[in-house]
Amino acid sequence: MQIIKWVMAAALLSSLAGCLQNDAQRGVAGAVGGAVIADAVGGDAVTGALIGGAAGVFCRDLNVPGCIN
Repeated sequence: MQIIKWVMAAALLSSLAGCLQNDAQRGVAGAVGGAVIADAVGGDAVTGALIGGAAGVFCRDLNVPGCIN
């Protein structure tokens, strides 16, 4: 059941990436999303925010589909 939550979270965050205009906006959205998801699955919200924020900032550099300026 936990893997389903992670897949849904990844789908949600990747769908938001295309709506944002720059790395800072994607970083903030990733941090918020990461904190919420980590808390929902029983993890540490701060760690989730750090990971989500980094994913948001670097998604364009990693050529994630839909993550363009």
